[in-house]
Amino acid sequence: MNRILAMVLNNLAVVPGAWFKLCYHAKHTDTVPEIERWRHIQFILKKAIKGGNVDLTLTGLENIPTDEPFMMYANHQGMFDVLAIAATCDVPLGAVLKKELYNVPFLHQIALCTKSYAMDREDVRQSLTVIQNVTEEVKGGRNYLIFPEGTRSKTGNDMLEFHGGSFRCATKSKCTVLPVALVDSFKVLDQKGSKPVSMQLHYLKPIPYEEYKELKPAELAALVKERIAEKIRESIEE
Repeated sequence: MNRILAMVLNNLAVVPGAWFKLCYHAKHTDTVPEIERWRHIQFILKKAIKGGNVDLTLTGLENIPTDEPFMMYANHQGMFDVLAIAATCDVPLGAVLKKELYNVPFLHQIALCTKSYAMDREDVRQSLTVIQNVTEEVKGGRNYLIFPEGTRSKTGNDMLEFHGGSFRCATKSKCTVLPVALVDSFKVLDQKGSKPVSMQLHYLKPIPYEEYKELKPAELAALVKERIAEKIRESIEE
């Protein structure tokens, strides 16, 4: 029995109602309050984490800004990354997802509920439009998650290059940047079967605009990557 099946079967009593409500929220984002949509998503994901035998070590919740908009930047190890973040971050988020992830069932409903964006990295004009839209929404008070590698790393906890263009949302909106380190997240869905699996999620110290305002997007990308890499190294060595 694979892990996704375990997540469903171990929550069979709540799955039909939770799915119906999620689909309803996805179609009525203009009438269902954002916080209500977000809490329902968290309810589903917390059930999934428990039902899937995922031991999630979590640190740094106190680092999540609650009184100002922010951009969250995380390393990317697999489809479970966005689910782990949504389950644990009590502040509502939108996300910028590659188009392939955006169209995955269930992830698609969550993306609609959170008014997230699909980015086609092969279409420069479309990518620039997404960056511009996210920038304006952050200026307006929304929070967003971006995976600056653009695609998942296929080498576990080793990261790919962080694309500087992903950080233009932050530099243009002058918002706080919140780095997030994911450790062993790839194991959740890559590991065969449904035996207990452990992963870590660390919300790192936020970087206020005043701290990075002199940096170019590529320089900010390098700074965030190094802080995430340092936390990953520290976590693996423990």
